[in-house]
Amino acid sequence: MAESPVFRIAGLAKSFSSNEVLRGISLELRAGEVTALLGANGAGKSTLVKIMSGVYQADSGEMTLGERPFAPATPAEAMRAGVVTVHQNIDDGVVGSLDVATNLVLDRLSGKGASIFFNPRRVRRTALEVAGRMGLDLDLTADVTELPLADRQMVAIARAMAHEPKVMILDEPTSSLSAHEAARLFELIDRLRARGVAILYISHRMSDIRRLADRIVSLRDGQIVGLFESRPLDYEGAVNAMLGRTLRQGSVVSQAATHPIFRAEGLQLVPGARPFSLTLGAGEVVAVTGLVGVGKTRLAEMLFGIHRPVAGTMELAGSPYTPRNPADAIRQGVFLVAKDRARTGIVPDFNIYQNMSLPFLPRFSPLSLINRRAERAAAKEQIGSLRIVCRSERDDLATLSGGNQQKVMVARWLSQPSRMLILDEPFQGVDIAARHDIAAKLRESAADRATLIFLTELDEALETADRILVMSEHTIVGEHRNAQIDMDRLLAEVAGAGRPTLSEVPAHG
Repeated sequence: MAESPVFRIAGLAKSFSSNEVLRGISLELRAGEVTALLGANGAGKSTLVKIMSGVYQADSGEMTLGERPFAPATPAEAMRAGVVTVHQNIDDGVVGSLDVATNLVLDRLSGKGASIFFNPRRVRRTALEVAGRMGLDLDLTADVTELPLADRQMVAIARAMAHEPKVMILDEPTSSLSAHEAARLFELIDRLRARGVAILYISHRMSDIRRLADRIVSLRDGQIVGLFESRPLDYEGAVNAMLGRTLRQGSVVSQAATHPIFRAEGLQLVPGARPFSLTLGAGEVVAVTGLVGVGKTRLAEMLFGIHRPVAGTMELAGSPYTPRNPADAIRQGVFLVAKDRARTGIVPDFNIYQNMSLPFLPRFSPLSLINRRAERAAAKEQIGSLRIVCRSERDDLATLSGGNQQKVMVARWLSQPSRMLILDEPFQGVDIAARHDIAAKLRESAADRATLIFLTELDEALETADRILVMSEHTIVGEHRNAQIDMDRLLAEVAGAGRPTLSEVPAHG
């Protein structure tokens, strides 16, 4: 493996007003190596990436690419020099109003030396080549805005991979990918590594880091606090350095429901799918796990009134439940922390407390005037409870790290009492310590409601839930109390093996 540094950072510092985000960062990225960067939410990872990719300029310090000074004024300049980034926010890497083919070749169309004539046939031919190298099986004529989150992620990654980079920066690239798509990405990273590309890989998923990392760098409070490159890599030490403390792994003591809150009978999500039954009770946390695309988000959105079931009946607190839309679901006490934070969750131009109170404005406006003091008090309570890193509840949401934005979205729906709380991938982009904070808060506050969490990562389900349900092909295929689980059976169900006949589908609960 090559040892020569391709990219050097020395003494990099960056502040926003009085907030010192990066403090004297020094780092080398070597040819043919994957450097994994670990950091808690708010540690400065995104700011570092944005300086390297030309979005921000550093206040002090210097960067070197090869033997030349590197200080890109724009992302396009960084890309032309060979530093290519896939940002955590997927929409930073795609243009939703354009089709897949144009997105895949957009940088060639707009880059230096590009033709002034648009040739649709050439665009499609080039896009097919790019898609083929990635193993991307998508309709190239579809608008990106119409694609599911995972497909948009793959388009953003494919677009970046097409650049023949010297340095590749990947910020949480597998957060929305299925196991199959992640495996394909890992194979591409291996190819880049073999070609001598220096790779900076940012992830909270230890499975990714164990698979890819040649070395680990831990970042805390804007400073590098640990470098781990001796074999075998000290994963636990890297996490402890990132957190500044030893993280104690707690095992879930499985709780049974005190009384039923929600019941569904003969529920059919899409035509042709097998109907299933479901019971959720107060005081228990139920996780639904399964591969990407098996219907988890469809079920979450159906319960929230975005879709209607093909067949079946639902009851909430003993009364028929047929929400007309999300507003109707909220009025009946059913809340959803949506999967796609950027599109359906946050309002970037609002501050923290405005984002938290948005769905509940009538509750803060008893005389048609918004009670700002009550809004801020509710937000402050949640900021402390979930350890959201910010200066105050008045901070603009866009100034927070992605993980802290996610915590605000969870806090929004925890700030008011509910009958049923649904969370679709709530740990996406959230660091290990924050995941424990959120899981502990969900369990602590679960006594009077049903709590249903949709998770692709099985480890997250095992760390959080009292009961685990498995989805495959838009139906429930298994149920497990989170104690002495038969892991072979659970994994077989996740993989889709041994699907039950209609008569075998259990009435869960």
